[in-house]
Amino acid sequence: MASLKKLVPMAVGAFALIGADAAFAQEVETVTEVVTEIPAKIDSGDTAWMLVSTAFVLLMTIPGLALFYGGMVRKKNVLSTMMQSFAICCLVSVIWFVVGYSFAFSGKNPYYGDFSLLFLKGISIDDLNGTFPTYLWVTFQMAFAIITPALITGAFAERMKFSAMLWFMGLWSILVYAPICHWVWGGGFLGKDGVLDFAGGTVIHVNAGVAGLITALVLGRRQGYRTVNMAPHNLTLSMIGASLLWIGWFGFNAGSAGAANKVAAVAMLNTQIATAAGALCWMIAEWAVSKKPSVLGIISGAVAGLVAITPAAGFVEPGGAIIIGIIAGPVCYFAAVFVKRALGYDDSLDAFGVHGVGGIIGALLTGYFASDIFFTDPEAYAKVSVLNQGFGLIVAMIYTAIVTTIILYVVKAVIGLRPTKQQEIEGLDISLHGETIQ
Repeated sequence: MASLKKLVPMAVGAFALIGADAAFAQEVETVTEVVTEIPAKIDSGDTAWMLVSTAFVLLMTIPGLALFYGGMVRKKNVLSTMMQSFAICCLVSVIWFVVGYSFAFSGKNPYYGDFSLLFLKGISIDDLNGTFPTYLWVTFQMAFAIITPALITGAFAERMKFSAMLWFMGLWSILVYAPICHWVWGGGFLGKDGVLDFAGGTVIHVNAGVAGLITALVLGRRQGYRTVNMAPHNLTLSMIGASLLWIGWFGFNAGSAGAANKVAAVAMLNTQIATAAGALCWMIAEWAVSKKPSVLGIISGAVAGLVAITPAAGFVEPGGAIIIGIIAGPVCYFAAVFVKRALGYDDSLDAFGVHGVGGIIGALLTGYFASDIFFTDPEAYAKVSVLNQGFGLIVAMIYTAIVTTIILYVVKAVIGLRPTKQQEIEGLDISLHGETIQ
């Protein structure tokens, strides 16, 4: 009887424990179900990094590119050249908000976006792009959309009417930049076919370079080209501008990782070493040919290295990055100096020679040096090749050339493209803007 009295409490306790375990298991299952239903949350580190990167990319245009280009033109055209970058920043910001973002990043059509996100309709403050707000993604991409047409201005510096420039850039942003952005980054056919462009080698630099070449050809040469001294007015401004471009490019490339992560770190390192290699190799090539290294040469080489590493920054290891810079420097030097001279076109500030050629080099070498360590999907890596990269380049270049030509001739027919001969000789600062520097 005593044994029975001892067993009863033990049995009751055992059943109580079993019941408690079952209840705990149910609670765990319930919590697990709740956790799986919680949506992605904002990551403060990623958000902070993307905020900084966005500001850095905008810094590339104003004042970086404005100073870089402004120092390379003649004194009578400094203000007009710098104003183009500033005005494009304002114009494209509004266009991107109204229609540009929608055309680039909406819809399921492989060739163009739709109108579903006009005026950012349907995007709320709570929407996320990964681990940071969608509004921040819109602004980051806006900064990319701003610098692309601003780069084109280097090709036609000192010889386009300001009004014509505004119309051309507005139409170009909608009809050329947004579609190509959609093809590569917005769910379009090039991205799905495996064409790699980490931060804009094709979307931005080849696109702008080809558009710049077409614009230079349609406009024709500057008054007095090859007969009048057209030396840069102030290379101090250009060096400051190039330095700001270099610093801002960390936001451009490392920011394109979309997070504060290991890919961003690799992209930043790759950007630094490719830029340095490009600058040194341009300088060495120029030194060997002209017997003197120049400030203009070393800063142009740095930009060539920056351009070339852009499509590859988050896809290649540092060894590949330095080779890309080594190749880009001298190749862009010969394109900007000897090819331009041989063919006789007036690409005022070498938009095509640096951005077009540098972007082509970078895009092709991305297909060669891309490493499988950056790909989680073996099928995606299997598509990577120089041939595939070349296909993306050809499609983008043909489209850009055709549509850019059409836009230019439409603007020319409506309001004209060039100032009068007297206005060009006098200088666009005073003749178009009523201002001058002393």
